Amino acid sequence: MSDLDFDRKHAEDLQRLRGLRLLDDDFMNKVFEDKACAEFLLQIILQRTDLRVQRVHSQHDIKNLQGRSVRLDILAVDEADRVYNIEVQRNDKGAGVKRARYNSSLLDANVTEPGDEYEKLNETYVIFITEHDVLGDGHPIYHIDRTVRETGALFGDESHILYVNAQIKDDTALGQLMHDFSCTSAEEMHYQILADRVRYFKEDTEGVATMCKAMEDMRNQAAREAAKLNSVETARMLLTLGKLSYEEIAKSVRLLTVDEVKALDEGRSA
Repeated sequence: MSDLDFDRKHAEDLQRLRGLRLLDDDFMNKVFEDKACAEFLLQIILQRTDLRVQRVHSQHDIKNLQGRSVRLDILAVDEADRVYNIEVQRNDKGAGVKRARYNSSLLDANVTEPGDEYEKLNETYVIFITEHDVLGDGHPIYHIDRTVRETGALFGDESHILYVNAQIKDDTALGQLMHDFSCTSAEEMHYQILADRVRYFKEDTEGVATMCKAMEDMRNQAAREAAKLNSVETARMLLTLGKLSYEEIAKSVRLLTVDEVKALDEGRSA
């Protein structure tokens, strides 16, 4: 990249940074990788002042049983070993009910070790903060827990899914939090702990540099993923032709290993 291209992209990043809100997942990820901010967020959503976050990770990769990697916005664990996945979704499709179920199953699959007793499964929370009222009934928050149909009693498996509706910005603690999620300026925010973190990434020299670096990394990651997808499609086409070995295809597309090409072929055959 030339100096001119770098300067242009940097100027574009600075312009974009000024308009980012906590409802934008790339900005939210940086703000809430801070343990105190993640703890504050969970305390308000779950109405629990006793909740203490032990550790938190942003952009956390976990794998399903087939080894496919999925990236979670925020993954946090509290002092009672409860596990929280927090996702911000501006697109309604990204917060569908099957996506919530999938994320919940991924947490279960990744918090256990071979030989663990089922009763030792961690309590889990999948929390979607959505720009629109995805479930459509006008509530500020929706709590989803399994129940026994015949009795209406809670099933008690300690697997919870929550949807937080960012459209409702009333005077409740949650409504004020959703107001803050929609702000582009720290000066407009209700909660000081979040305003300070937003101000750091938007106004402090070090914070701005960190955020611009994160945006550059995400841009590069997106380019790598697009290139990998193109390689997969090319490999599938070459496999269909049936004229090249796995080794020859891997050498041709470059971004896939021989084992990955073989797995594509086996999946195609299945």
